[in-house]
Amino acid sequence: MELSFLLWLFSLFYTAMEITAVITAVIAIHDTRTPQGAVAWAISLVTFPILALPLYWIFGRSKFHGYVDAIRAGQEEFHRLIGSNHDIPTIRDLAERKRPHAPRTVFETLSGIPYLGGNSIELYTDGNSTFDAIFADIEKATDYILIQFFIVHDDMLGNRLKDLLIRKAQNGIRIYFLYDEVGCHSTPAAYWENMREAGIDARPFHTTKGRHNRFQLNFRNHRKIVIIDGAIAYVGGHNVGDEYLGISKIFNGWRDTHISIAGPGVLGVQVSFAKDWYWATRQLLDLDLTMPHTTGTAEVLALGTGPEDALESCSLMFIRAIEAAQHRFWTASPYFVPDSAVMKALQLAALRGVDVRIMLPEKADHKLVYLAGFACLKELDLPGIRVFRYTKGFLHQKVFLVDDILAGVGTANLDNRSFRLNFEITMLVEDESFCKKIETMFLSDFTRCVETGPNEIDAKNIIQKTLIKFARLLSPVL
Repeated sequence: MELSFLLWLFSLFYTAMEITAVITAVIAIHDTRTPQGAVAWAISLVTFPILALPLYWIFGRSKFHGYVDAIRAGQEEFHRLIGSNHDIPTIRDLAERKRPHAPRTVFETLSGIPYLGGNSIELYTDGNSTFDAIFADIEKATDYILIQFFIVHDDMLGNRLKDLLIRKAQNGIRIYFLYDEVGCHSTPAAYWENMREAGIDARPFHTTKGRHNRFQLNFRNHRKIVIIDGAIAYVGGHNVGDEYLGISKIFNGWRDTHISIAGPGVLGVQVSFAKDWYWATRQLLDLDLTMPHTTGTAEVLALGTGPEDALESCSLMFIRAIEAAQHRFWTASPYFVPDSAVMKALQLAALRGVDVRIMLPEKADHKLVYLAGFACLKELDLPGIRVFRYTKGFLHQKVFLVDDILAGVGTANLDNRSFRLNFEITMLVEDESFCKKIETMFLSDFTRCVETGPNEIDAKNIIQKTLIKFARLLSPVL
């Protein structure tokens, strides 16, 4: 084959790539949620089409297509099948709920359901107590079990769960298991097949489902939910794996937080699961959607957020919580790469005298995200902002506390992935006694931390600082 022909062939290929890149750049400008991201992708696509094209189609999209349309169709089918035989609450008109200083107005609007009172809540601060409680309630199930996790390992804990579920399924309990196929990429197919053979309906969430999502690997269903008989729900940071019990070759310990809710608030968690299940399977579940009995006094809202939302609901949740703080905003997250709006909300909180405390892990499990966090913290070098590094294992909890009136426990991290790319769920609790438990938990955790301050980057050498700046540039896709 002559060299001239090869050059002509390459020229033809490159021209086709360049034309495709220009078309894709237009799509990126239209679909990318931030101006900075749109400009970055457009320039990269036009300048380096061979490299940027596959990266964009795999990682570049921040809008998840098809989910809302599917759920809307599912709601129509739902109402056709069961009519009014449910107690799913709806929020009143905004004018009726408007309370200028109450963050719940925004939270309810984002969620689409109201706060529900009459709940009892238990707090779990390690994997052993969390899964002991989950397993004990699974043992008591008499009708159905709903389970959703981002990561499920085929290890000791994963097999304890599998064996228990198989036994319950053999006893006639309906079990629906939803898992994220990216988070569970290393879980062998036999693990799921063993469940299905026992009658457990185990399904992947299908983040690549739909014509527009087919090549995307960036979207994840990061929710962790267990619901038993529609009466009790578990939500928090733990996945299913031995490391969440503190058994890890990398980290000497694991710090995470989970809660259980018994009462009306469970209904919102069931709705979240049912929507995800319908997306994955196009099947409506036969669930008990009557209002659960009152068990306590806590008011609870299940706020599901994700890339299908018209607004960046997760980011807005954090902004509104920070804005509501009059005395303190304490938060713990394994990853800290917030967007500009959340950073400004934290700065403004400090400027008005709020006690802002940010708890992060001392050691990293994702190096690039860990490095990017140093650059973000530097922007918070203000009086009133304190940074703590947890030293007794890996810190994985996702919790915040606003004054003595509001606590959030769930799956959302303070990073771009949770803000724009992941399906998350946060339980927002208004209850003074529960907030007191969260305060006590934070104070105990602070004793296991080293206080470092926001300007940690100043102690780094020139190579580390360069890597930190580079990681910060990549933060939109981390």
